Amino acid sequence: HVQLVESGGGSVQAGGSLRLSCAASGYTYNRNCMAWFRQAPGKGREGVAFIDRGGATNYAWSVKDRFTISKDNANNALYLQMNSLKPEDTAMYYCAADRTCAKWYSAGFVYWGRGTQVTVS
Repeated sequence: HVQLVESGGGSVQAGGSLRLSCAASGYTYNRNCMAWFRQAPGKGREGVAFIDRGGATNYAWSVKDRFTISKDNANNALYLQMNSLKPEDTAMYYCAADRTCAKWYSAGFVYWGRGTQVTVS
C-alpha cells in the first residue's frame, strides 16, 4: 500500500510561483513512477508531469518550461515547482504513484493523494 499527502497549494496572482510537495510512504516498488495530475472544475483529470525511477521526466505541453518536477528519494518526497502561473493553471493538484509511468497519459495511476488546491487570479 502507498500513502500520498500533498501540501503547498494556495492562491497566487498570475505570474507568481508555488511549490507543491508530496510526502510518500509505502512499498517503494509501487512508487517507481511518481506524477502530478490536476483537475479543473468541470474538466477531466490531466497529467501535469511525471518522473520515473531513473529520474527521467515528462511534462504536459501546457506547463513545459514553466513547471519542474523533482524528487528526494532519501526523504520520500515529490515536488512540483510552478513558475509563471496562469489563471488556466487553477485546479486541484494530485500526487500519484504507480509501478510504471505507462498510465500517466490516461490518468490511470493506482495510488492517489487527496489533492491540494491551486488558484491563480
